[in-house]
Amino acid sequence: MTDDVRLSRGRGALAFSFFVQGVTFALLVTRIPAIQDRYGISDGLLPVFLAAVPVLAGVASVGTEHLVKRVAPSVVLRWAQPLVLLSLLGVGAGERLWHVAVALGAFGLSVGALDASMNMLGVSLQRAYGRSIMLGFHAAYSLGGILGASAAWYGAHAHLGLFVSYLPAVVVLLPLVLLGSRYYVDRGDRTGPVGEPGEPGEPEKGLGGGGFRLLLPLCLVMACAYIGDSTVANWSAKYLQDVLGSSEQTATVPYNVYMVTTLVGRAVGDLGVRRFGAVAVVRTGTLLAACGFAVVAAAPGVGVGMLGFTLLGIGLCVIVPQTFAAAGRLFPGASDTAVARLNIFNYVGFLIGSPLVGALGDAWSYRGAMLVPMVLVLITLFHARSFGPREARYGGDHERRAGDRAVDVGRGGNRV
Repeated sequence: MTDDVRLSRGRGALAFSFFVQGVTFALLVTRIPAIQDRYGISDGLLPVFLAAVPVLAGVASVGTEHLVKRVAPSVVLRWAQPLVLLSLLGVGAGERLWHVAVALGAFGLSVGALDASMNMLGVSLQRAYGRSIMLGFHAAYSLGGILGASAAWYGAHAHLGLFVSYLPAVVVLLPLVLLGSRYYVDRGDRTGPVGEPGEPGEPEKGLGGGGFRLLLPLCLVMACAYIGDSTVANWSAKYLQDVLGSSEQTATVPYNVYMVTTLVGRAVGDLGVRRFGAVAVVRTGTLLAACGFAVVAAAPGVGVGMLGFTLLGIGLCVIVPQTFAAAGRLFPGASDTAVARLNIFNYVGFLIGSPLVGALGDAWSYRGAMLVPMVLVLITLFHARSFGPREARYGGDHERRAGDRAVDVGRGGNRV
């Protein structure tokens, strides 16, 4: 099998993995009210259950950092994704409180390993390609999220039980995930997905104290981006209904708009990175996201509020994928370690964002609360240079030169 075919298959298989994770996560989070009702979880206990998932995911991300020193990231992903799907099914299959506690715990641990290993493979594949492809993987995640949320809406509309809602997705996706896992492509110095020995690549190294200090700006950017994302996910409907006076039906629209604009932005974002460079794309996305929060905070009515959430989706969508890509470029000999540590701050932002906005909204005002994630997102501007110099972009002459330096993958040592 030639290198370009292996890389192409690996890229498709990884994109499908991102897609499946988008479907799975959306099926879980959009049915939280049904989960609460099924197991009789009180309003006071629900935040504990919800917080446990990202906490355990962060622990698993740390564990994955050490695990991939012994086995390839593809092996971690190959087993983590089926566990995530089975854990989702377990959430719908239980009857007692401890059943859902175990299922959510398993979901959190497996999703942490999944997120870390998926992005490790994405970073190494982008390096092998010599051009920006990372946003495309996250676009697949957004598409999966839209389809998962739509399936969840149908399940709720048809009054289907959780198990009945989740079972078709697991039955269809699980065998496809296992089939696709045969084609994952690791770094060049590891065994390929079909057992072919790869050419020696740059060995994975630890970051060390000084290296982690260089990674900290990207960690801060990641946390702030997810604070913004969790604000939209958790508070957009309440904001439109309680502050801007929309109907209950209209209040469900902003998150869908946000997801669609996220998909569109990520689908075309790689072209922007290749043409203008990661720094320019991240700066533009940051300014659009900040403008979106400002528009939402000042919106006199529902229409302007929708415009704000649209700007948020276009702006925020580019930051997270490019943060992972920047970590891979910054630490080419320790990209797996860098991605695993960076991934922890995904969950830090998720844990901080929703409670922060809720507390400020109750104590002050929800309009004022929207300005806080706006300021936090703007922090990205101060660290934009961490995404690489302008000359380190993908596309044009650089992309042709990158082909000469691309990582050898697969048998024969042919260049990509």
